[in-house]
Amino acid sequence: MDAGRIGRRIARWRERRGFTQADFGRLMGQATRWVQDLEGGKRQRDPRLSVLVRAARVLRVPLEQLLSDAPPPPPADDVAPAEAGAVIDALYRRAGDDVPPPQLADIKRRLTYCCEAFQASHYGALGRDLPQLIALARAAADSAEGEAAEAHVLLSRTLQLAASFLHKYGRPTAIPAAVVADRALAAAERSGDPVAIGAAARRVAKSLTYQQLPLAAVEFALDAAGRLAADLKACGPLGLSTLGMLYLNAAIAASNVQRSPEAVRQATEYVDQAADVAAQQGADLNEDWTMFGPTNVKMHRVDVLTRFEDGWSALEATAALEPGVLAGLTYERRAQHHITLARAQLVTRHKEEAAKALQEAARLAPEEVYGRPSTVSLVKDVMAATAAPDSGLRALAERCGLPA
Repeated sequence: MDAGRIGRRIARWRERRGFTQADFGRLMGQATRWVQDLEGGKRQRDPRLSVLVRAARVLRVPLEQLLSDAPPPPPADDVAPAEAGAVIDALYRRAGDDVPPPQLADIKRRLTYCCEAFQASHYGALGRDLPQLIALARAAADSAEGEAAEAHVLLSRTLQLAASFLHKYGRPTAIPAAVVADRALAAAERSGDPVAIGAAARRVAKSLTYQQLPLAAVEFALDAAGRLAADLKACGPLGLSTLGMLYLNAAIAASNVQRSPEAVRQATEYVDQAADVAAQQGADLNEDWTMFGPTNVKMHRVDVLTRFEDGWSALEATAALEPGVLAGLTYERRAQHHITLARAQLVTRHKEEAAKALQEAARLAPEEVYGRPSTVSLVKDVMAATAAPDSGLRALAERCGLPA
């Protein structure tokens, strides 16, 4: 075994999981210096197998990935990745009775960090920290008295984040995502906070879409929007962002039905309603981590047209996005837009442009591409449609575990 190469592989997987060298050292029961030596190939010429087995377990990868430079297999369509599995496990695990009730300020701080990790597409880091946050938020809600409403809002927001995280992995996590979205809505309703209720309702609507129930999703999102509209508008930009995202969720759900003039008209109408709300808000804002505003609405219009496989109209709709405006959005949102553009380019047979869009998405947010089955499938389709893939597309395919 080549200690240097093994060390580099361990470092690469540690970074993909969002661990610092200190984090990895604690999980291995070793000091940071030990990790530095291990990754630098200095521990010993032939690392002990027991060390590698433990490292593979901590990094949640097959042992073979530490012993070989072969690309990892593409995400399976029916198996949740390890980081998603850890979050799912946390939904059914409670903190011990001897653990003191956590402070809400600490939960807020942790939640902010996790939301920032999500918007940066750092899903390895999120999968590491979110399970503990779920346990803490649930314990706080269970023990809250004078601050019960705030504690239930924090629990709802934590569960909403968990649902959004699980939605990233599609079919393998659709059922647990639906369960956690329902729990988020129940916690929000206990709080009585209209923003929390509206935000949780859109996760439920998204879950219905992932369960291939788009009409139910549309109805659910529109019902929540109609019921909460007055209260949300009274909350200013925070409420407007929540209301606008409900309409955008309805539009995405509506674009998951079979294409017809009526289906396109309805989905477009929901985008228009979101545009009206964005006009009232007046700017792109990241209220409640929504990144809602006029730009996000325009990006959703492109997405809706792409989902209806109207690639030409989708590409025309991108003209409404002012040059440079995407730079103000989060990495996750920008990467998603480039993935949408790649789909539209592939539909219109602009294969080289599709490849460039995917490479830009991977540059902005690698985990938005390499770890998501739907995006890996898109990379595979672009590769299949390209007679002579260039080195950039081949490298992208290899990172996705595809033959290049």
